[in-house]
Amino acid sequence: MARGKEATKEVEWRIKVEDDTLKSKVVGCMWAVTAGLALKLCKFVKKAWELGVNDPRKFIHCLKVGIALSAVSLFYYWKPLYDGVGGNAMWAVMTVVVVFEYTAGATIYKTVNRMCGTSLAGFLGIGVHWVASRAGEQFEPIIVGVSLFLLASAATFSRFIPTIKARFDYGAMIFILTFCLVSISGYRVDELLVMAQYRMFTIIIGSILCIIVSLVIRPIWAGFELFVLVTGNLDKLANSLQCCVAQYFDGSETPDEDSDKQLLGYKCVLSSKATEESMANLARWEPSHGRFNFRHPWRQYVKIGASMRSCASCLDALIGCINSDNKASDEMKKNMKSISMKVGADCASVIREVANTMRKMRKSSKLDIRVTEMNSAAEELRSLLSCYPNTVNTPSHNAKCSTQTETAPSDIPLAAKVEISLMQIVQVVTVASLLIEIVARVEGIVEAVEELSDLANFQPEMCVKSKQHSPDSKISPDQQNDEETDRTLQMV
Repeated sequence: MARGKEATKEVEWRIKVEDDTLKSKVVGCMWAVTAGLALKLCKFVKKAWELGVNDPRKFIHCLKVGIALSAVSLFYYWKPLYDGVGGNAMWAVMTVVVVFEYTAGATIYKTVNRMCGTSLAGFLGIGVHWVASRAGEQFEPIIVGVSLFLLASAATFSRFIPTIKARFDYGAMIFILTFCLVSISGYRVDELLVMAQYRMFTIIIGSILCIIVSLVIRPIWAGFELFVLVTGNLDKLANSLQCCVAQYFDGSETPDEDSDKQLLGYKCVLSSKATEESMANLARWEPSHGRFNFRHPWRQYVKIGASMRSCASCLDALIGCINSDNKASDEMKKNMKSISMKVGADCASVIREVANTMRKMRKSSKLDIRVTEMNSAAEELRSLLSCYPNTVNTPSHNAKCSTQTETAPSDIPLAAKVEISLMQIVQVVTVASLLIEIVARVEGIVEAVEELSDLANFQPEMCVKSKQHSPDSKISPDQQNDEETDRTLQMV
């Protein structure tokens, strides 16, 4: 009996120890999971805070959305307004949630499309309902179904048309949605006209409120964002081009972090097509702001971006050639170094001058001179490239070749010797040829910017300076705004 009791106690003790161990493991896992979630939450809050600090406009946009929703919710909180629109006040709230966007152009684009699409679909839906109700109970569902099929199919097909897709894609989608709601609900609702009237009224109220809040409280213009994006990409392209040529001919194998960042800046140009086209489409909806008129040629910025991408693609090929396994000797690089670096520096100078022209919105007096210098340097490089075999086969080089031929084994075939010399020369020649091609593509950027200056009526820089330095002239508010915008762009 004593042994049985001791065995029972020992078993109970083991069970208790195991239970305590299991509880401690569970508690430890729970604490670990909680600490991990808390750590991830802290990292998320830190990243969100850094995002708001780096670009305070995002935080302001959140406040603007909150103000618009609070204002439109008065239709529920204030009884006189609620009695005026009834339960349809929810459509005003939904309109604010759906159409309020980050930029003013996007907000105006969505509000106009929503109002036009809702109005057109509502009128057509009421008309179809009226015709179907006059046709009798047998033909009413047939007429409604056929009209729904035809109009929805036509509106969906219109979204594939480039012009309509760029300007009225959202309106076509709202048209399909509203026509379906009106035509289908109209089959069962008797007071369809009253319902459509209240719904249209609340949608217009929500849309107008969004436009007012977006334009009055610290507006963010899509046109200005496009302007900053294109001019910034020009600077990145110029820095990448100059840094690429300098690193190759100076022989710096391990560039520092800053130069490596400048070298890869051209990739932003290659990946900015969709953003530029979207901003250009939204900027056309915006009113006049700052130095940009209502009919400012925003589509020309897309052409400038296309010419920049053409130059950046050639620069990408140049970097690929430089990073290839076939390396040229230092002696061959030395023959092309001075003129190639001059071509790269002149191209970068022209691109920077074009960027300054766009920032100041004035025709530069130095641009033609820089383009001439770039073309003359390209001609020198082209002439040097045409007589490159004579440049390489100098007396010292021939002496080295003859010495190497005498000391080289006799069993090496002549074709192998020629191949070795060609592999040494091919990289330098390819780099020089790509630099000449880049010069031609930089001229395309210059032509696109000059076309922009003609369309936007840029003033010559000399005339502006003479007006500013005349003793009788006074600084106008527009000139002060231009100077403030220039300072803002330099900070950006």
